[in-house]
Amino acid sequence: MDLSRRHLAKLALAVAASSAIEPGGVLAQARSARDELWFINPELRGFVKQVKPFIDKMPRFTLANLPTLRKGFTPPQPPLPAVPWEKRVIGGAAGQPDVTVYVINSRPGQLRGGILHTHGGGFVTGNVAGDLVWLQELARAVDCCIVSVDYRLAPETDYRGSTEDNYAGLRWLHRSAESLGIDPARIAVMGESAGGGHAALLALLARDRGEVPLAFQCLTYPMLDDRTGSTRAAPHPIGAFGWSAADNAFGWRSFLGMKPGGRNVPEAAVPARHRDLAGLPPAWIGVGSIDLFVSEDLAYAERLIEAGVAVETLVSPGAFHAFDRFPVGAEVANAFNAARIAALRRALKG
Repeated sequence: MDLSRRHLAKLALAVAASSAIEPGGVLAQARSARDELWFINPELRGFVKQVKPFIDKMPRFTLANLPTLRKGFTPPQPPLPAVPWEKRVIGGAAGQPDVTVYVINSRPGQLRGGILHTHGGGFVTGNVAGDLVWLQELARAVDCCIVSVDYRLAPETDYRGSTEDNYAGLRWLHRSAESLGIDPARIAVMGESAGGGHAALLALLARDRGEVPLAFQCLTYPMLDDRTGSTRAAPHPIGAFGWSAADNAFGWRSFLGMKPGGRNVPEAAVPARHRDLAGLPPAWIGVGSIDLFVSEDLAYAERLIEAGVAVETLVSPGAFHAFDRFPVGAEVANAFNAARIAALRRALKG
């Protein structure tokens, strides 16, 4: 997740980059001459035109302005009264601090599916409070319990700390399944953007440690590869609007504690660098066709398939990063959200 998703979604300003639905050439050039946003899905283009002047003035990530950017522009929405939630503090990994989690829509005494959720924010921003209402709505739609982790952010904590925070949340969910009304055989990991990257890392870690069996991984425009925007340039218009290659490099550099894209980047920190993807749970991967992450997400899906993992992918035409959080009622966003809910329902059904 990026600055645009964390903050602009609350202002009805979710952002990112869209890509041409039609191929390049004379037609694409002609459209570009008439409309600089020709690559945005027509259902989203009008709203983007309204917010683009504001977005263009937003500062890029730096260490100096990161504290200010983390504050956001508006407070979180009030929680939904009809969907129960509570804030809990659980024990962290050995040698690590306690971890705060939000428990959403638990029903002790039942056996439903459970989701361990990790929020987005480019590894450097975000919190569960900003996603609480959305998570309440999702938990109600899927009829499940969601545990979301307020993991430590980079650069104050690198990938090792936040990964252990999230794993502590997953292990706690599994061990507390009975009291939460969760079937321990029906647990999924889920996240968006940087949270999608964390969810992918959790699936790998759960496989390797063998403590928590996972039924599914739901990866929404996941941030999977540090080489995107550092050593691998994205062709225009991919990444042209919103979460940029420069912001991506900042997020990865903060998360890794080193320059992204190099040969010495640890495999443990980057899902796309893991050489062995066999034995992972089935996956749903959704992304817009012009999201900065579209190529890395499709490459990861292909590698999962080649490793024998069942994968469903959805690429939404002309859609940019976090487009599904736009409050404009666009059918392309509605279809994306419906597909994700349907995939979770199928994966977590009894």
